[in-house]
Amino acid sequence: MSKTFRIFGLFGVIFCGILWSADATIDLVKTIQKTPIIQVTYLDNKNAQQAQRVYKVLIGDLNVSGHFIVQEGNKGKTNPNYVEYINNKVDLLVNIEVQKADESYRINIKLFDINVQNLILDKVYVVDDENLYPFAAHKIAIDINNYIKAPPIDWMKRYVVFATYLSPGRTNVIIADYTLTYKKVIINDGLNLFPKWANNDQTEIYFTKIIKNTPTIVRYNVYTGVSSRVVASQGMAVVSDVSKDSKKLLLTLAPVGEPDIYLYDVTTNEKTKLTNYRGIDVSANFINNDRAMIFVSDRLGYPNIFQKELHENAPVEQMVFHGKNNSSASSFQNYVVYSSRETNNDFGYNTFNLYLISTKNDYIRRLTANGVNQMPCFSSDGNSIMFIKHLPDQSALGIIRLNYNKTFLFPLKGVQIQAFDW
Repeated sequence: MSKTFRIFGLFGVIFCGILWSADATIDLVKTIQKTPIIQVTYLDNKNAQQAQRVYKVLIGDLNVSGHFIVQEGNKGKTNPNYVEYINNKVDLLVNIEVQKADESYRINIKLFDINVQNLILDKVYVVDDENLYPFAAHKIAIDINNYIKAPPIDWMKRYVVFATYLSPGRTNVIIADYTLTYKKVIINDGLNLFPKWANNDQTEIYFTKIIKNTPTIVRYNVYTGVSSRVVASQGMAVVSDVSKDSKKLLLTLAPVGEPDIYLYDVTTNEKTKLTNYRGIDVSANFINNDRAMIFVSDRLGYPNIFQKELHENAPVEQMVFHGKNNSSASSFQNYVVYSSRETNNDFGYNTFNLYLISTKNDYIRRLTANGVNQMPCFSSDGNSIMFIKHLPDQSALGIIRLNYNKTFLFPLKGVQIQAFDW
């Protein structure tokens, strides 16, 4: 296995010095009946370069939230001129100051409510590794968002884990923040594929490692580097989904012939075969409170999405009736997002779009309009979808904010992602 090392992550970001002004707290969204305008600034001192980095990520976070109209204020002041900001119709002002403290950085945030002319948040975020500043910015955005009592954006502080191609027979497993500003290689020894978070706390992952030419599912602790083998299968071995309580896995295994779906009990190490089809059954996801699953199968002569309950003799039902090549899907509660091929060019560029459907009714919504949009994955709260977007001249990691009909793209410079989870 790869070299053992520790990732401090958010455990290494300390939050202190909180000041909430209770009498000044207002729900800007409800009382003003408009999206609040927020201006972001940073203090120009000897650590201005570090402050500017936090500033740029924070501006992006506030935009991605969908809950603010963001103005770039560049260099700020310790105390604002409230009249000036009122005249410019600014509702909130945030100023960032960075101070160096031994090996760590102290990021001091002052949030001013311009309408009530008061400092309503004064907070220090201590980062023990300078490279982790994006996570501090994400936490700042979450705190500001909580002040206006907007829908939570806690998913921003979660890690993304992905496998990226290096060369034939070599892939690295990397963890990153959702903007890919922070990236750290955690596994770099050979062919390592299909990483999947093993629990909601994001302390461990499952991934597929080729060991002596045999695909083997490995469980790996990203903080300690301790690993253990789960199950191996000659043809294919992949963890496609983890139950809410982390005690059940949906596996794709191919011990003999074509791949099928298995239910694996983490506590007892028992596995139950859920499909038995002379073809391809892969990529299962839990639905309906982990009582059923969706999966991809070629039962119709092309890849499509099906569903069934979690026992072998349960009937298989077609779920998607749109498209002729639906090869990847993700689920959250009673919703499914899938990628569907829209064109059929044998030797050229094909368009793949993402669609959102319900397991309970005939609801369907197209989420993308062009390009090759693949590998959709729901956020932990189900309100956002991450995906890979390929265009002729570039690729990007995309975030769809479902409640706001907005999509944000983060370029993949020199990165070719094999699979990811967040």
